[in-house]
Amino acid sequence: MAKQDIAQLSIDTIRTLSIDAVQKANSGHPGTPMALAPLAYCLWQKILRFDPENPVWPNRDRFVLSNGHASMLLYSMLYLTQVKAVNSQYEQAGHLSVTLDDIKNFRQLDSKCPGHPEYRFTSGVETTTGPLGQGVATSVGMAIAGRWQAARFNRPGYALFDYNVYAVCGDGCLMEGVSSEAASLAGFLKLANLCWIYDNNHITIEGSTNLAFTENVAMRFEGYGWNVIHVSDANNLNQLEEALKARENVQDRPTLIMVDSHIGYGAPKKQDTAEAHGEPLGEEEARAAKKFYGWPEDAQFLVPDGVLQHFAEGVGERGKNLRQDWVSLFAAYQKEYPDLATQLHQMQHRQLPAGWDKDIPVFPADAKGMAGRAASSKVLNAIAKNVPWLMGGSADLAPSTKTLLEFPEAGTLSPSNPGGRNMHFGVRENGMASILNGLSLSKIRPYGATFFTFSDYARPGIRLSALMEIPVIYIFTHDSIGLGEDGPTHQPIEQLASLRAIPGLNVFRPGDANEVAEAWRVLMEDTHEPAVLVLSRQNMPTLDRAKYASAKGVAQGAYILAGDEHRDPDVILMATGSEVSLCIEACERLLQEGIKARVVSMPSTELFEKQPKEYRDSVLPPHIKARVAVEQASVFGWDRYVGDTGAIIGMQTFGKSAPLLELQKCFGFTPDKIVEIARSQAKGARGQAS
Repeated sequence: MAKQDIAQLSIDTIRTLSIDAVQKANSGHPGTPMALAPLAYCLWQKILRFDPENPVWPNRDRFVLSNGHASMLLYSMLYLTQVKAVNSQYEQAGHLSVTLDDIKNFRQLDSKCPGHPEYRFTSGVETTTGPLGQGVATSVGMAIAGRWQAARFNRPGYALFDYNVYAVCGDGCLMEGVSSEAASLAGFLKLANLCWIYDNNHITIEGSTNLAFTENVAMRFEGYGWNVIHVSDANNLNQLEEALKARENVQDRPTLIMVDSHIGYGAPKKQDTAEAHGEPLGEEEARAAKKFYGWPEDAQFLVPDGVLQHFAEGVGERGKNLRQDWVSLFAAYQKEYPDLATQLHQMQHRQLPAGWDKDIPVFPADAKGMAGRAASSKVLNAIAKNVPWLMGGSADLAPSTKTLLEFPEAGTLSPSNPGGRNMHFGVRENGMASILNGLSLSKIRPYGATFFTFSDYARPGIRLSALMEIPVIYIFTHDSIGLGEDGPTHQPIEQLASLRAIPGLNVFRPGDANEVAEAWRVLMEDTHEPAVLVLSRQNMPTLDRAKYASAKGVAQGAYILAGDEHRDPDVILMATGSEVSLCIEACERLLQEGIKARVVSMPSTELFEKQPKEYRDSVLPPHIKARVAVEQASVFGWDRYVGDTGAIIGMQTFGKSAPLLELQKCFGFTPDKIVEIARSQAKGARGQAS
C-alpha cells in the first residue's frame, strides 16, 4: 500500500470508529471526530512527542481535547496508537488504556470511553474536559508548568523539560469567557510552548454560529499577543503539517491555528448541520458516509491491516526513542545534580520532601489574636521554603489575601522569569482555577486565592479539581459578614454550604491561627483531593491550647475543644471559624451558671464524616439533643448536626453594610445570644428527660 494510501486509510479508520461507536451507543457527537480526523492523524503521527508505552513520561507533549464532546476522536487515537494504561502509582499496568471493546462500549457503564474524557479514569487523557473552555484554559497551566520546570530543573546540556502543549477547541470553547481569560494571560506570559488548534466549523448545538458569534477570532487573538496561522482546508495534510511545524519557529508567543472544516466531513446529508454535531448519524447516513470513504458499508469497528503498524512506526517509534533518550539524560543528570533529581522525582510522584513541615509555626495564646489570612500567610511561607514546587498567587488580591511568598528566592513569574513562584492571575478567577488544574496535572503543587464570595467565579475549575482528584489548594479570604462595610455584594453567605456539597472537596474553616496551621498540615499531605481554606479578614483570638484541646484535632474534621470529654454535657455548642471563640466565651459563662457546655470546633465537615462512627459519636453523642450550631453563613446543612430540636445561629438572608460589631449584634453572633439559646436548649432537654 502506498504511503499516501495508508495515511488516508488511517484517517478513515479514526472516522469510522467514531461513527460506529456513536451509532452503537445511540448517543454522542460524530461530526467533529469525522471532520478533525486528518488533524488528529497529522498531529499524533507527525508532530507529537509522546510515547504510547509510557503516557506519563514527564517531558511528553500534552494533547488536550477541549471540545470534549468529540471524545471519540481521542479514544480512537488512544486505541490506534496502542497507549498503555498506568496505575495510580504512575506504574505501567501492562494492558491497553483503551481497547476495541471499550470503544464498542462507548458511553456505557465502566467503559474506559465515557461520554467526555476523564483524567485518571483513562490513561492518555491529560485532563477532564466537557465543560467548554475548561480544556484550553487548563492547557495554559500545563504550558506555564513546562516553562517553570525548565527554569527550575534544566541545566546546560540537560534539557529535561521542553515539551509543548496542544489543545484542540471549537467555537463553543472560544465563546466561553474562561478561554478569553486564559488566552489573555497566556499572551501576556508569551507562552511559546502553547498551541491551540481551533476547529473553525461555524456550528454549535443550536445551529450556525451566525446566531450569536460573528467576531473576528484571529484579530481577537492577535490582540491577546498570539501568533495566528490559518489552514483553509482541514483535509489537507500538507497544510496541517506546515502549520504545526511553522508554530515551532515562533519563540515569543503562543499560537492559534485556525482550521477551516465542515462538521461531519463525508456525511452527505448532515455534514453542514448541527445534527451531525450532536447526535448519531443514523444507520442510513452512517452507511452513506462509509461509502463516501470507500469503506465497507456493513463493516463495524473495522481496523484494517497495517493501520496499527503504521502508527507504531510513527508516533510509537518516535516517542519511544525520545523517551529513552530522556531516561538516559536523566540518569546522567542524577549523578551530576542529585539534589535536583530527587526534587524532580518527589514532585512527579506527589511526594513531600523530608522536613517539609519543620518550620510551621506554633502560635502563642493571644486574646487579640490574628486574622486567618495573616496566620495562613505565615504558614504558607514556612512550608513553601521547604517545598520548592509549591507555587501560586491571587486573582489580583495578593495584598488582601496574604498569599505572597515573601522570601527573596521565590520571585515573580513573568515573561522574563518563567521560574518565579509568585503568580499574578489578574482579575480572572475562572481562568485562575483552570490554570491551577493545569499546574497540578503537571505535578506542581499550586494554590490560588481570592475573596470567598468570588469563589462563585472559580467554581467550574474547583469542581473539576474534585472530579479529577488532584490536590489543588484554594485560599478564600474575607470569609463572612465580617467584611462589614463592604456589604452584601462582598459578604459570602451561601458559598460555604455550596462548596461543602461538592464531592471530594475538603473545605476548611479554621477557628484560630493554630487551626490554620493544622489545616495546612493536613491538606499538604493529601495527594488526591483538592482543598479549600476559608479564612477570616478580622482577627480571631488565638486560643490557649494548654487550657483547651490541641489544634491537631483538625485532622479529624471536628473535635472537642472545651468541656469534659468524659462526661455528658448539658448542651453542645458547635462552630467554625471566627465563631469558635464566641462559643468559647459562651461556654465559660454557661459553666459559671452550672450548665455543663461542650464546645466542638468543626473546621471540616468532610473530614469529620470520614471518621469512624465511634469517634463521631464521642464528639456528638447521639443522645445529647441540646445543640447549638453557630456559623456566619447559610444555615443549610447544619440540620444534620443539630437534629430536629437543636438550634442554628446562622444567616437566613444576605448581609448588610455596617461595621462588624454592629453586624454581629444585628444577626445574633454574640456570646449573649449563644448563651440565651444554649440555656433554652439545656432547659428543654432537661424537660424532655423528666
